[in-house]
Amino acid sequence: MTQNPVLGATYASLRAEVDVRDCPVDGRIPENLSGGFYAVGPDPQYPLAPGNIPFDGEGHVRVFRIRNGRVDYRSRYVRTERYLAQDRVRRSLMPMYRNPSLDDPSVQGLSRSTANTHVIQHQNLILALKEDSPPTALDLNTLETVEPVYTFGGQLPRDQPFTAHPKVCSRTGNIVAFGYEARGFGSDSIAVFEIDKQGRKVWGAEVRMPYVSSVHDFAVTENHIAFFLIPLAIDPEQMRRGGIHWSWDKDKKTFLGFMRRYGDGTDLQWIEGPARGGSHTLGAFEDGGKLYFDREVTAANPYSVIPNKDGAPYDAAAGTSYLHRLTVNLNGRNSGYGIEKLYPLIAPLPRQDDRYNTVPYRYGFMGCPDPADPVRWKAACYARVDHQTRSYQLWKAPATQSLGEPVFAPKRVDAREGEGYLLGVTWHLDQSLRADLLILDAEHLEDGPIATVQLPVQASPQIHGWWVREDQYPP
Repeated sequence: MTQNPVLGATYASLRAEVDVRDCPVDGRIPENLSGGFYAVGPDPQYPLAPGNIPFDGEGHVRVFRIRNGRVDYRSRYVRTERYLAQDRVRRSLMPMYRNPSLDDPSVQGLSRSTANTHVIQHQNLILALKEDSPPTALDLNTLETVEPVYTFGGQLPRDQPFTAHPKVCSRTGNIVAFGYEARGFGSDSIAVFEIDKQGRKVWGAEVRMPYVSSVHDFAVTENHIAFFLIPLAIDPEQMRRGGIHWSWDKDKKTFLGFMRRYGDGTDLQWIEGPARGGSHTLGAFEDGGKLYFDREVTAANPYSVIPNKDGAPYDAAAGTSYLHRLTVNLNGRNSGYGIEKLYPLIAPLPRQDDRYNTVPYRYGFMGCPDPADPVRWKAACYARVDHQTRSYQLWKAPATQSLGEPVFAPKRVDAREGEGYLLGVTWHLDQSLRADLLILDAEHLEDGPIATVQLPVQASPQIHGWWVREDQYPP
């Protein structure tokens, strides 16, 4: 079982691939909502070893396929090289999160990817992503694995890490991505690159970071790229003891780094700040000679499952995420970066209208506890924030439900920002985690779901998801 204290969810390992045709719908699916809501999360193929963490479960992808007012549901394990090798011998062969020294000799040279963190569409594929490995390519319609190690036709090295959070350029439609530890396990290099809509690599650079950190997400604007380096650092001693890759080292600083997009990386500036945490970007843009980087930030270790290097117990209050705006001047050197807390909402998984990944934007969406009831953690809500008015709307779920990360779906290709629907899964805590898909009007969250798509079973676990419009499917 995996506990999510922010949204009140307890996810059991499912270990079952599910197909449900024509799911029952309470309410009415909007006529202008057609496409697929994809998501992925860790679902262990075999029980996790003592001391391992939930992040090491195998990727289990699902889709709610919405067409003509009807919804079909499908889930499939991602057949990574790791999954296939373990399936052949029917046991775990890579028993510890990102610690290859404990791997069975039979898997030497295979990708360690679990493909369990995020999904994104590319051409007629769904790419299942895990930041320490190349993507795994799945068929857009069937979710069957097409290519366990996807290198964009050999344009990326087979061992090239690929972020779980690529950005789709709002102007070109290119995928902008990076991979840290790019020169091998434990290296301090970050490879940055861009793939166009035809799958061609159009640009790349390599830079170095001040220390080997878990760079989970980043920011991209029309002309710049930014990283937020946190003290979640590689811990070789812990790995030698049989532990995981990371620990939180409070004695290290946080660094905000930024560089020109399409450059060679030699202009990269790292700006030092006090130790802070946080993993996910909401949005980023540049305006008036400044770069604005909106992300969730914590005062300390954001992960209860990752040890503190000094052995201190996890501090839940210091590890709580709030949305902040980081600011740097693009013209000249910076002695520091600006940081401003934006809202009183706990926001570990913020999302935006993904058509605005690299340009100025107004709205953000997230699951969060009710800020009026911060002690009762199971008061899960969906929220829409409005940066223009610095206000927010909330829909509060019943106390017996938990919520997954929401994803925005526009009403039309040319819909204005935020004009569309918010899609998210709820797990019923009083019904053995049976799940529903909720569809809300993104401009009127407070009115609650306009349609609820019912599953007879628990939905597969989720970290992040993606919306694919009907016109993005092959004919």
